[in-house]
Amino acid sequence: MAKHSKRANAVRSAVDRTRLYSVEEGVALIKTLANAKFDESIELAVNLGVDPRHADQMVRGAVVLPNGTGKTVRVAVFAKGEKEREAREAGADFVGADDLAAKIQEGWLDFDAAVATPDMMGLVGRLGRILGPRGLMPNPKVGTVTMDVAGAVRDMKAGRVEFRVEKAGIVSGPIGKASFTAEALSENLTALVDTLIRLKPSTAKGTYIKRVTLSSTMGPGIKLDPTPLRNQ
Repeated sequence: MAKHSKRANAVRSAVDRTRLYSVEEGVALIKTLANAKFDESIELAVNLGVDPRHADQMVRGAVVLPNGTGKTVRVAVFAKGEKEREAREAGADFVGADDLAAKIQEGWLDFDAAVATPDMMGLVGRLGRILGPRGLMPNPKVGTVTMDVAGAVRDMKAGRVEFRVEKAGIVSGPIGKASFTAEALSENLTALVDTLIRLKPSTAKGTYIKRVTLSSTMGPGIKLDPTPLRNQ
């Protein structure tokens, strides 16, 4: 335990908490500090100038990161007939309809994301109490209820990240692993911020991108300078 505390203290002391780092500096620093015995995940948190209590200021969407997330994603698809075939050919791990729903009702949840064709939502809707709290419920707003099941599966396998603003106005999501190159992490970070900017609600007033923080699984938060990101 003392060994862990010593490492944690050393990592924390390397970050100047009074400073706003550039994206390049922040990414380089977090790669240096993410030195645990496993490949740490790198996450971005963006504090937005919105009030999620108002429906017209709810920021929700998805982005396919150009360099993926570094995670293997297991995808389940609710589909029949031709769409079932398309999903399998696109690389879906599990495909079915009533049989798949029955397995989930029995407690099976060995997948990371779910897609459904619109005609399957009557069936999938009955699984809401199971899938909803785990963030696995297909939703047309983020493109997981679609006739293009093949495209959705390929996007998820390639590094699709869904996000939704929290009550405090914060959106967070993974942008890769510590083993990624600095360039790959920077590109993923930019892609996520670009998507948030495109989704800015017309009713949001004042500064939209307020604070940006980069962190690793075992490391402290590194505050980034939001000004260049706002001007992307």
